[in-house]
Amino acid sequence: METNINVGEPEKKLTAKDFASDVDVKWCPGCGDYSILAQVQRTSPDFGEKIENIVWVSGIGCSSRFPYYMNTYGFHTIHGRAAAIATGVKLANPKLQVWVATGDGDMLSIGGNHFIHACRKNVNLKVLMFNNRIYGLTKGQYSPTSEKGKVTKSSPYGTVDWPFNAIKLATSSGATFVARSLDRDTKHLQEMITRASKHKGLAFIEIYQNCPIFNDGAFSSLTEKETKSDNVILLEHGKPLVFGANKDKGIKLDGFNPVIIDLNDGVHSINDCFVHDEFDENPTRVFLLARFTDLPGFPAPIGVFRQYHKTTYDDDYAKQIETVKAQKGIGTYEKLMLSNNMWEVK
Repeated sequence: METNINVGEPEKKLTAKDFASDVDVKWCPGCGDYSILAQVQRTSPDFGEKIENIVWVSGIGCSSRFPYYMNTYGFHTIHGRAAAIATGVKLANPKLQVWVATGDGDMLSIGGNHFIHACRKNVNLKVLMFNNRIYGLTKGQYSPTSEKGKVTKSSPYGTVDWPFNAIKLATSSGATFVARSLDRDTKHLQEMITRASKHKGLAFIEIYQNCPIFNDGAFSSLTEKETKSDNVILLEHGKPLVFGANKDKGIKLDGFNPVIIDLNDGVHSINDCFVHDEFDENPTRVFLLARFTDLPGFPAPIGVFRQYHKTTYDDDYAKQIETVKAQKGIGTYEKLMLSNNMWEVK
């Protein structure tokens, strides 16, 4: 009995090197983008996709050089339009895994409208937002995430703007996977990227990233060994919110207000702490957690704030096309142009 199946070599196991292009990486020495790139390349073999099925899309900014450094398909597009173009790529070929590399200025300023609608539609995209709280490429102007009062080249007397809280924005806009990580916490960042790759729907990761030239040390209290434990709280599903070098501090809720408690004061215990539930479909929990970065003295949460599932825009769009085809058959250009309302101009 003959067979037409060709038995070849087993499929090669991909490594980080397979995802690194031969383009020289050109970021400033010490930039947090190097770490983000390294973690993406290290985790890419775990995405479960062939290299030719992965696409990186970016806008404009330091972070937006990302597609050059990935040995995948990619688009370096125009300022703020990465989410819109990535949506087009996904609709044109739903089989592709589409990633967006963007910065806080690119995504939340000129690109804000495209971002919120990509979240609202729940397009199956993976969005990494590099947040250094500054415009680095254009030499140090304040960005939509810069803290109020920030002195920069475009705000010499301190900005009077209130900053965006990216976690709140993504959640309220409808993103179905919302997380945060740190450029220098490599293992945690790898975990967040891998988890985002497995999520079906819009997955958003805010990455706190250092800009050594124009905003050096913006997140040093969260990344330095001596201070990190008192200023970062790890979100783990089903576990109480505790932090500190000795895990002796906790967060409890007083109504809808988070309160820091001392677990060694003889009054409070770990049973009083707020327990994280990343699968809670009620977004209220995320807004409580996201407020931590707005409150003086509170630790910054890292981890998955929330993930849930609903139908994606690209799936619903494809189903609608198939339904209409089944009902009306495959159309033609002539039928489209000569149907419905017509006017004759004489």
